[in-house]
Amino acid sequence: MSEIIVTPPSARHEQAKPPSQSWFIARLNPVSRFICPLIMSLPLFSTLDVVSASTQIILSVVLLWIAGINPLVILRRTWPVWIAAIGSFIPILLYGRTSGEVYFRWAAIVVSEGSFHLAIATFLRVVAIAVPSVIFLLGIDPTDLADGLVQILHLPSKFVYGALAGIRMFTLLQEDWRALGLSRRSRGIGDGNPVSRVLSQAFALLVLSIRRATKLATAMEARGFGASDTRTFARASRLHPIDWVGYAISIVIPAIAVGLAVKTGYWNLPMMSN
Repeated sequence: MSEIIVTPPSARHEQAKPPSQSWFIARLNPVSRFICPLIMSLPLFSTLDVVSASTQIILSVVLLWIAGINPLVILRRTWPVWIAAIGSFIPILLYGRTSGEVYFRWAAIVVSEGSFHLAIATFLRVVAIAVPSVIFLLGIDPTDLADGLVQILHLPSKFVYGALAGIRMFTLLQEDWRALGLSRRSRGIGDGNPVSRVLSQAFALLVLSIRRATKLATAMEARGFGASDTRTFARASRLHPIDWVGYAISIVIPAIAVGLAVKTGYWNLPMMSN
């Protein structure tokens, strides 16, 4: 009979899962990981041109590659973004503003030079905004983000930690749904009309969620959330020099993209103006 060797808990050394594959992003404060892509995206909302968006995509991919994330990994992790970008490209190409040479016309569908350039610019802008945002936010810990929002941005702790608790409990909904389904089937009331079964089970889940939220609110009030006194924190959240480096990069990248678009004359194209 073979022996089963069990490692005692004190001898187990499990490495913590890194918050990001990038050594640079992993060292940023969660608040910085939320603000940096927002800063990079703001200039792109003021224009719709090919040069600024494509320049920002190239610079972002190159810097992420330097920071430790391979472009193939970026493509694999952001595939929904590319699908959404294609989804925005097609309708603008077919039904966008008609200008310049007309390539194809059929009923209400008109593919022209203007609609093609507008569709390309829209596709690139969606990618330029969404790809860095997804990469920065992947792997972020909700608890660390909540600590940063309260301690650095000074948002109300009652609402921030309440939202954190809701996110933590959101994973319980699947288990609750399964438990409700098994309970109803054990009582013989889960084999009827599937539509009515889903609706009644969803109502039961809603009641259960409200009861859980009431208990959570009571527990938070008992622990002093919402009081006028200054709270103490078990985990300190601070900005470090690398965070300011991230902010600087987030300003430099769109500045280069916008400057290049202005220099080449693509900033605020005539076909984009009203």
